[in-house]
Parts: sequence; structure tokens; C-alpha cells
Amino acid sequence: MRPLSIAIAGMVAGQPGQGGAAWAVLQYVLGLRDLGHDVLLVEPVRRIGPGVEPFFQSLVEAFGLRDSAAVVEEGDRTVGMPRHTLVERMRRADVVLDISGMLRDPELIDAIPRRVFLDLDPAFNQIWHLQGADIGFDRHTHFATIATSIGRPGCTVPTCGRDWITTLQPICLDRWPVAAGEPVHDGLTTVGHWRSYGSVTHDGVFHGQKAHAWREVIDIPRRVAKPCLPALAIHADEVRDLAALHEHGWQLLDPAVVCGTPADYQRFVQGSWAELGIAKSGYVVSRSGWFSDRSVCYLASGRPVIAQETGFSSHLPVGEGLFAFATAADVPAAEEAILADYPRHRRAARAIAETHFDSRRVLPALLEQVMA
Repeated sequence: MRPLSIAIAGMVAGQPGQGGAAWAVLQYVLGLRDLGHDVLLVEPVRRIGPGVEPFFQSLVEAFGLRDSAAVVEEGDRTVGMPRHTLVERMRRADVVLDISGMLRDPELIDAIPRRVFLDLDPAFNQIWHLQGADIGFDRHTHFATIATSIGRPGCTVPTCGRDWITTLQPICLDRWPVAAGEPVHDGLTTVGHWRSYGSVTHDGVFHGQKAHAWREVIDIPRRVAKPCLPALAIHADEVRDLAALHEHGWQLLDPAVVCGTPADYQRFVQGSWAELGIAKSGYVVSRSGWFSDRSVCYLASGRPVIAQETGFSSHLPVGEGLFAFATAADVPAAEEAILADYPRHRRAARAIAETHFDSRRVLPALLEQVMA
């Protein structure tokens, strides 16, 4: 494919201190740039709050994005390139990958011929649209989702009358090598938010947050040999849930400390023994096939993953390096398998990342469908 001018709209600095969220967007930015495309990162925010500018500036310096990235506030204020330069660059773009439709400024998006709504939050985006929220579907010409089961039997994610391109989340393998040395965090780790936003009900089915899924498997630490060490963002006011987590043996780490920057996040993931990934309940009940970009980072690092089943096992190999669990009772067998031959499962984890998530495979396949 000829080199394209590609804009990517996503959150990297608008909420400083979330190294993992920044990496989820950077995989697209860096992966497309490595393929030879001219890539522009734009992050629209309502307000450029405290800490945004230094976090953004450190990020663009670290990844060589000084002249190709901007945070843009409603109005004319920007961090990074000035607005007039940003507008000119956007008008020259061949395509925009607009994560969850966050780019709403018509001066920035309307002139781009191929406007892709990139759905990284399946079920929620579609249900909000059906319930009348302005998710931005009408501003886009193409629709892509990581709900790999959308439109298939058993998956209840609404299609909303759109033709969805299914895609896996990419990872830049050169930037995520196999982790060396012994784990720093010798246990089952993960990174996440207890709550992110409001839950929704569709066709009588409740689609909840990670909190709702976690409560269903809260006794996992009592069933496994390794300590459970999640870097979990949970508000101090969640007194009852915090007490229950501690009572059941979860040893909570502060994500602001262990993965507040992209570099910290990478060190935490690569320094972990394995991941125990718990999904938002909405991803689980909808059988979306969703798979976490965070889990992809573990796999690429050669760190095995035990992930809550969302239907992804229909699309990804499980049993070596990657395990799916439906209930807490399923987790001990997966842990025992990893303990029995850790080197083999490390190799299998990396092989899954190379075969299924390599940005050099995932991103050209996505662009070919968008540009067809």
C-alpha cells in the first residue's frame, strides 16, 4: 500500500497518569508510522487540565512525536502543534482512526474522506447509540471494532445497522520484546479501573463495569498458589468493596505508582509473573470477543495470561500461554499448567502475540478494508 496521511484521535494525556491507556493509542500511532505512513496524533479534550501539558510533552519526547501530535481544547488552545497547523494537517489526511468517536470538531474531521469510528469499547458504544447518545456514528464513513464476534451467533453486541470491520488490537513487537530476567512481581497481576463510567441495560440484560465482574470471582486468591497483585484504581469511598477485596486476599497495588507513565506500565507488565485479566461485565455478557490491549502486552512480553472469557477463545488459541476462565473455579487449573512448565508457556505467549497481534499484520489488514 502506498504511504498514507493518517490521523489518529485518542486519549494519551487528557487524563495524566494512565500509562496503559496511552500505550493503547500509541500502538496504532507507532505501528502505522513504522509502516511508513505519515501519522498525526490528535487528542481532543474539553479542557486542558493540570498536569496535561507536562505529561504530553514527556510522551511526545519519548516517542519522537514532537512535530506530529497535539492536544486540542474546545476552542483554539492546543498543546503541541498550534491549531492552524493542526487544521492544515488534518485537511490533508487520507483517513482518520477516531477512537470511540471522540473527535467532534467539524473543522478537524469533516474534510477527511475516510473517517473510521474505531470501537475499542464494544457493546457500550453501540448501546449508548441505540439509547440516543451522540456517539458520533453519523460523522463517520467506516466502522471498525475489536468485538471480533459482532454479527455472529451468540454475540449480542448490536450492529446498529452498520457494516463492522473486525480487527484485533495491534502491538509494536520491536518495542515490546520478551521480558528478561526473573519477575519482579512474582504473582498474578493486572492493571485496571474498578469503575470507568455508567453501566447500561439492553434488552433486559445488565452490562456492567469491572466491579460487577470482579465481585463474581472475588474468591480467586483463596484458590491459587501465587499472590494476586492487581494495580487497581478504586476510589477510597468504595469501602465495602475494598474490605471485601482485602478479606479475600487481593493485594492491591497503586496504579498511579507502578504504571503512571508508559515506561512505568511497561516495566510493571514485563516484571510480572503472569496476568489475571478481569473484563468489564458488559464485555462478558455480550459475548463480544473483546480482548484487552493490556493482555496483548503481557503476551508479547512472554508473560502468560489467564483472562476472563468474553468469547475470545473462538478467535484465539487457548491452553498454552493464554487461558480463558468463566468462573473462579477455572483459574487454579490454568495456574497449575503454567507452574508446571513456565518456560513453555512463556514461549507460547509470545508466539500468540507474533501470530495474531503484530502491528505489521493487524494494521495493513485494517487499512486494506478501509481503503478498498
